[in-house]
Amino acid sequence: MLRVRFAPSPTGFLHVGSARTFIFNWLYARHNGGTMVLRLDDTDVERNTDASVNSIFGGLRWLNLGWDEEYKQSERLALHRQIADAIFQKDLAYRDFTPAHTGDTEKSGANQTWLFNPGMRELSRAESDRRAAAGESFALRFRVPRGRNEQVRFTDAVYGEQVKLADDIEDFALLRSDGMPTYHLASCADDIDLRISHIIRGQDHLSNTYKHALIFEGAAAKIPQFAHLPLLVAPDGSKLSKRRHGPVVSVTTYRDAGFLPEAFINFLCLLGWSPKDNREKMTRHELIEAFSLEGINRANAVVNFKEPAATPDETFDPKALWLNAEHIRALPVSELSAQLLPVVRATGFQVTSEKMDAITPLIRERIKLLRDVLTAADFFFVEKLPPYDPAELIPQKGDAAMALKVLKRAKEVLAQTEFSHDPLDHALRAAAQEMGLKAGQMFQPIRVAVCGRKNAPPLFETLQVLGRDTTLARIDQAIEKLN
Repeated sequence: MLRVRFAPSPTGFLHVGSARTFIFNWLYARHNGGTMVLRLDDTDVERNTDASVNSIFGGLRWLNLGWDEEYKQSERLALHRQIADAIFQKDLAYRDFTPAHTGDTEKSGANQTWLFNPGMRELSRAESDRRAAAGESFALRFRVPRGRNEQVRFTDAVYGEQVKLADDIEDFALLRSDGMPTYHLASCADDIDLRISHIIRGQDHLSNTYKHALIFEGAAAKIPQFAHLPLLVAPDGSKLSKRRHGPVVSVTTYRDAGFLPEAFINFLCLLGWSPKDNREKMTRHELIEAFSLEGINRANAVVNFKEPAATPDETFDPKALWLNAEHIRALPVSELSAQLLPVVRATGFQVTSEKMDAITPLIRERIKLLRDVLTAADFFFVEKLPPYDPAELIPQKGDAAMALKVLKRAKEVLAQTEFSHDPLDHALRAAAQEMGLKAGQMFQPIRVAVCGRKNAPPLFETLQVLGRDTTLARIDQAIEKLN
């Protein structure tokens, strides 16, 4: 059965690249009727933080994709040591009693760097057992085949056939000198035990896979199908990193800015993968239907953010903003209203769900992010409009006297007109005609008076939502500005 896994390390916030890896695994599992496993690779106790764990789970829950099984690597240490011992008993690993080179950061031997310690590799089993029994600390190291011109090879679903001389691979550690498993051992041991059939992960792990292939073979386990994903890079071509690029690479930044999870998923999918028909806006169901490993590109994918930017919105990739706006427009009004309501209430405005339902269709075409509701619809929420330039009240080819005349007449008309679209439309157009004005010259002073600006949603629907009392009070305030 097809089984995939996402295995984040809780040493920082949830990176957009990690989120994409989770999404690609999830889509592949759902497309093929497989199982999605979430495994927290938390054996690096010195760097793990609760804040990181919270960020990872908070980000994944916001994506709202879910998973089928969940594990913590730190609860599986006995299994890791058991597999390490099984490899050792086959003489495919040896104890290294020297203090150096016991971590995960060893370099390959291609550039005459450290490969192995001959004295330790050739140590007799009896001497090794004696020193271990005496309490000497040691790292357990894989005995990579040497001097036989052997090749380590695997086929990657994205990058094709991969081959490396075993002589160029160092004798990497399986257990550190404190007995803790290294990343290589723990990851492979868990993949074996959890019967992971496909490992879909970032291209930066491609070089590790030679070591992992040796561990799978040493443990007499079938090597999974590997698929390495192209890296996400900044506009300057540098690898997208938390340290260098800051909040723009964190999933929670997008959540807090007002992205819809569906749109964010859609955006990340198009970074390094494309459907055969080159569609861009896609629903979750459409992504599941279309996803395949064959659609993954080899070239790195650029996230076109701007930093520093003039406004927060300009930070984000324009395609991400466009997709979010498209998904917002595709939402039923009731669903979008339910998403906007907590954004508005979080700023302290006591807005009813009924009023939000009425406002939402008026601004749906005007917002790219959920938080844009606070600027596109602010005049619906405040009791008193912030100061604005009285010159804004003056209509095109008009003057202050015309604006004053329009507002006084509008006040009379609106005091006795039913506050729904058609009666408002008919009454105000009739008043404009009666005054010898174009409709636009009648509407602009009213729009600015009730909204505080020229750029606002359709006038009659806006008046209907604001209601008679608020409308007349704001027109009175505008008249005062012109007197």
